[in-house]
Amino acid sequence: MDKFRIGIIGTGYVGLVTGACLSDMGHTVYCMDIDEKVIKDLKSGQLPIYEPGLAELVAQGKERGNLFFTTYIEEVTDNCEIIYLAVGTPQSLDGGADLSQIYEAARSIRDSASRHTIVVTKSTVPVGTGGGLQHLLAEREDNEVSFSYVSNPEFLREGSAIKDFLEPDRIIIGSSDEESLDKMESIYRPLGVPMVRTDVKSAEMIKYASNAFLATKISFINEIANVCEEVGADIDVVAQGMGMDKRIGTSFLKAGIGYGGSCFPKDVQALKQLAGNTGYVFQLLNSVIEVNNLQKSRMLVKIKKKLGGLYGATIGLWGLSFKPNTDDIREASSLVLIKLLLNEGVKVKAYDPVAMEKCRLLYKGVHCCQDPYQVAEGCDALILVTEWDCFLDLDYTRILKSMNRPYIFDGRNALEHLKLRALGFEYEGVGRK
Repeated sequence: MDKFRIGIIGTGYVGLVTGACLSDMGHTVYCMDIDEKVIKDLKSGQLPIYEPGLAELVAQGKERGNLFFTTYIEEVTDNCEIIYLAVGTPQSLDGGADLSQIYEAARSIRDSASRHTIVVTKSTVPVGTGGGLQHLLAEREDNEVSFSYVSNPEFLREGSAIKDFLEPDRIIIGSSDEESLDKMESIYRPLGVPMVRTDVKSAEMIKYASNAFLATKISFINEIANVCEEVGADIDVVAQGMGMDKRIGTSFLKAGIGYGGSCFPKDVQALKQLAGNTGYVFQLLNSVIEVNNLQKSRMLVKIKKKLGGLYGATIGLWGLSFKPNTDDIREASSLVLIKLLLNEGVKVKAYDPVAMEKCRLLYKGVHCCQDPYQVAEGCDALILVTEWDCFLDLDYTRILKSMNRPYIFDGRNALEHLKLRALGFEYEGVGRK
């Protein structure tokens, strides 16, 4: 296996996981960030994010002596022949992607490089961004310094990002430079998975199309669940029957209160915006976004109907992160519910195993509890927002006795509803009988 000296610009979810995994594969990796506190913390063993297994992987890389952290771009460009861009591309005010960070990162590489460098974009960027970055890099090219460009989109799921990196379904690499594609293949060849070599624009589109399709599956099954509620069918059985068809599959057919996180909401919106900029109206994605937004409000309507009103009620939220095994609350369903509930005059209590502090910083009006049992005490209703394992195996007899009223709303269809009803709870899921 060929070993490379690789730089990573950005130490968020994508950058830090990519750097740690590449070092675990034997490459020498320099992770760079402009945030001095983040780099100082990483050097001392404190991670800016929660991701299962990542702290151990980082510690092992540092101990081996092939994983470094720096705030100096020169330390990266002087040592590395391949540099990954893994900075944020958040949603901008017009719904598209804000590319300011990635252009700034590319500009810093251009200005400080002293050799031929392969620049690889890991960040999710709209189709056509690669062309702009190549043009920017070419402004510096001379007899001693030149650049090649590769699009290498990531498909990491928060909560299982290390496994997704080391055991991916496929690797996508897009470039017009065959030598750079060969080197990228060499990096990933030990993983033993299919690799797609293509042009830059196609690689960029694969990322957006993949996320948009998965978001569409989620919104579709939520619509089916809503119809199930109206006609008396059971979404669990319906999804099982659908998933047995190999053309459909079982993944992303779990009904609930909608998707969130750092990828699906902004990527679906960005693809819609990208299409709109060409004059094409992406009607399907309009519906996907609308369904996802309405799904949270639908849950609130259910609660209001059961309780006979919300003002003055105490409602507990189990889970704040947008999915289990992460502390990420970006676009989380919990934030939407909290805002809606507070606006209705509800006292909101909440607990999450790892995301409590982030919620506390956003919403001062939420009573943050020490455990799920404390959330339940005196509540008129509980909402399972995130299906953390810790919520699935509790003493529900104790919980029932501590509540003011016995209502549980399962926003993820994760609880044993028949058992809860047998105990005396008023249970309501999403499309469940």
